[in-house]
Amino acid sequence: MTAVDLPAVPRVLIAEADPWSRDLLKQVLLNVRCDARLDVCADGQEALQLLAEKPYDLVIADWELPGVDGLGLLRSVRQRKRNPVLPFILISNRSDSASVREALPLAPTAYLTKPLNMEGLTQRLQDLLLDAGQEVSCEIPALAPGMTLWTFLERRRELAEGAPLLADVQLAVKRSLNPNGLDLKLLEDEVRTDPQITAVLIAAANSAAQHHGSAVQTLAQALQRLGSGQSMNLILGLALKRSARLSDPALGDYAERYWELSLHTAEYGRTLARLLDLDQERCYCAGLLHRLGDLALLSCLQEWKQAGGALDDMEEVGDALAQFGAAYGSALRTRWRLPLELRELIASVYQLGGGVYSREALVMNLSAQLARLQPSEGLEELANSKTARLLKIGLPELSRLRKG
Repeated sequence: MTAVDLPAVPRVLIAEADPWSRDLLKQVLLNVRCDARLDVCADGQEALQLLAEKPYDLVIADWELPGVDGLGLLRSVRQRKRNPVLPFILISNRSDSASVREALPLAPTAYLTKPLNMEGLTQRLQDLLLDAGQEVSCEIPALAPGMTLWTFLERRRELAEGAPLLADVQLAVKRSLNPNGLDLKLLEDEVRTDPQITAVLIAAANSAAQHHGSAVQTLAQALQRLGSGQSMNLILGLALKRSARLSDPALGDYAERYWELSLHTAEYGRTLARLLDLDQERCYCAGLLHRLGDLALLSCLQEWKQAGGALDDMEEVGDALAQFGAAYGSALRTRWRLPLELRELIASVYQLGGGVYSREALVMNLSAQLARLQPSEGLEELANSKTARLLKIGLPELSRLRKG
């Protein structure tokens, strides 16, 4: 596709089985052309059907698609002998020369190997979808007439993209780089306090595209399973989302409070787990993620305002959080398929279910109660609570925890 062939608004098809890689490709593309008409699918058969129904200006497909694979998809596209040739970016885990030689006769516009080079992919997309010097800006769609805040939030619950970023992603990646590449331990230290990054990496590490085995339940485990390249791509991809940051000061203040509460719960959870010889990092992770829904809701409230909606006072924000915060968190954890054991541990932060409690669940419940205490409140009632008694944690231990 040459400059004179560039469409006013391109239609692009992304075919990628892994939901997190698919979302990453979508974010990179929309960062180049926010106005693109974009279709996404998870298997080659659906991609063939879409190609038969619509005229695309670019196809991005993974070789390892189920059903009809990406190479078969490319072969089908080339057999149609379209003029000009339809640009087709083939992505693959295969970097061996035999695989490259197999693909070359079908003339892919680009053959990119995973983990993707984000800068290289961005440059390819700019060359294919933008005229020289062209910039595209997109306005946020206005709200539908008569839309109320409560209807908007109800509809966004199953579509919310998660919490705003609370870590400086670019700085975190920069600090984690050394002459040999990205140091995963340094990266963990840089982003371990960010709920959105932690949740997304854990979810991505448990996706079907990754190796099967025991469920990943901590940030360190997720980084190890994903590897440095994919971890960095996913983190940088989060920064491309429109909802990545809270620019509204009042909503930002709410986010700071929920983040602080999450961090305190996480730290108490880790300290208590260490005292009782339990899984420290798993408890830390559960504490960090327990307010993910509230943070995601704040992002949706900012979307509401940016689309022209009104927030008359902060009491309305509080009402929205009280009504929807927990539901947003539950929907995210389910949709992202976080491990059931981790979800149960997060749920224990709020309340203990019936029956027998695990010691880790008791730890998280006690940690949350401790984190919610005001500085002026004493510890006597908490020390006499059922949770503390079951754990055999008394007033002296609680006092040391609070001071620590």
